[in-house]
Amino acid sequence: MQSANENALPSARTQRLATVSRMSEEAIHRTVVAHLARRARPGVVYAHVPNGEARGAGLGGKLKALGTRAGMPDLIALHAGQFYALELKREGGRLTESQRQTLADLEAAGALTAVAYGLDDALGRLSSWGLLR
Repeated sequence: MQSANENALPSARTQRLATVSRMSEEAIHRTVVAHLARRARPGVVYAHVPNGEARGAGLGGKLKALGTRAGMPDLIALHAGQFYALELKREGGRLTESQRQTLADLEAAGALTAVAYGLDDALGRLSSWGLLR
């Protein structure tokens, strides 16, 4: 015989936490951009550098010749003269070597950089940088 607790549905909070922890990197990215669109402090300029999609050799060569760099972070932002770079990963995700190197190079040039693992981590980082209201 099952107890009442075994038949109970998970709480809304438990369901939300389970959903957030299973979010794909793209879903995290879209949600973070939606937060920036609604909550960015005045003067924050942000963008995505679209490096991650598969491309043919011809287009890939053209983009490389135009300055595309492997490992650019998912989101870049500028506010009050400070440059920010945020790499988004799903929980358990890993950085590539080119991502590690690019983040290190950006830091050496004066940028504030971070890797966020999951949605809450990403929003927390943007808040700690003062980019969200």
